[in-house]
Amino acid sequence: MGASTPPGGARPGETERVPFFQDRVPFLARLAEPERVELLGLGPRVGYRARTEVIHEHTPSTHVQLVLGGRLMVTAGSPNGYVALLALRRPGDVVGESAALTGQARSATVTTLEQAECVLVGREAFLDFLARRPDAHRKLSALLVERVRAGDRRALELASSGVRERLALLLLDLARAHSEPTDSGLLLTVPLSQQELAGSVGASREAIVRLLAELRRSGVVETARRKVWLRRPEVLSRIAAGAERG
Repeated sequence: MGASTPPGGARPGETERVPFFQDRVPFLARLAEPERVELLGLGPRVGYRARTEVIHEHTPSTHVQLVLGGRLMVTAGSPNGYVALLALRRPGDVVGESAALTGQARSATVTTLEQAECVLVGREAFLDFLARRPDAHRKLSALLVERVRAGDRRALELASSGVRERLALLLLDLARAHSEPTDSGLLLTVPLSQQELAGSVGASREAIVRLLAELRRSGVVETARRKVWLRRPEVLSRIAAGAERG
């Protein structure tokens, strides 16, 4: 990705942008070593194939998942069938914690994007751990506050920009967090479908198909099934800033 500033990254003197879909620091990395070892010892390790639902929206909370390997996506559906992509989770992250804390039904579905491994900790064991480890509880609370603030920022971006700008910003965010250089450009390593890209920016699949086709014709991106290469990220940066219109 460039030696100085990553695509869409912060310029000198600016604060580095953290993608809305990703925690700044994973939960397990925030814990002291004794806390982390104890927590990971509270449940079994479970492996999952790609595209497996590991948490189901509207179901009772029975456990949390601590991600050891692979990436997962968090989605929520609406009564009319629209599915919004809320977040991506990576190794070190925790999922299912909100329902565990509140005792309410799951508010989202969590699906593996690739082969993944998690530690399953029962809800009561997780709550007991937090009661024994107040520092860990405070760190989890801080993480949840950060997620709320990220959601607020995302809501503002959705309300204040068009679909074209939001798509460009999403592609740049993904490139910053999940990409690798290739001869064809920066390959986004998160295998999202066009429908999932649409759900990330609050748009229809048809709108995303049309916009990606425009970007392909302009030589800005290349696409294949669940793959996107960024060939001219500087153009996406101008689009995201509203400085370049189609």
